[in-house]
Amino acid sequence: QVQLVESGGGLAQPGGSLRLSCTASGISFSAYDMAWYRQAPGKRRELLAVITKSGNTNYADSVKDRFTISRDNAKNTVYLQMNNLKPEDTAVYSCDAHALSARYWGQGTQVTVSS
Repeated sequence: QVQLVESGGGLAQPGGSLRLSCTASGISFSAYDMAWYRQAPGKRRELLAVITKSGNTNYADSVKDRFTISRDNAKNTVYLQMNNLKPEDTAVYSCDAHALSARYWGQGTQVTVSS
């Protein structure tokens, strides 16, 4: 059974930082590209960052220079370091694992940015 479990969400102040983790089980993690998405109430799901199985990264303009995606294949975990958080970053953040023939989603973790 494949599971992606996100953690690290919570309440942060504007300008603060959080680090999200997504730990996978049931897949050959190193063979998957990994991504982080978010969805705010009433808005479409937004792709934030991708890290390929070879370690290449790509970011949405909205988070470039503030968020950093990384992975630790030994721990089957992908991370999203979020700095300089803004109220508009408030959303449910979820991770995605995808390969040619499969795609899996986590349940998500809530991030709220408020003073």
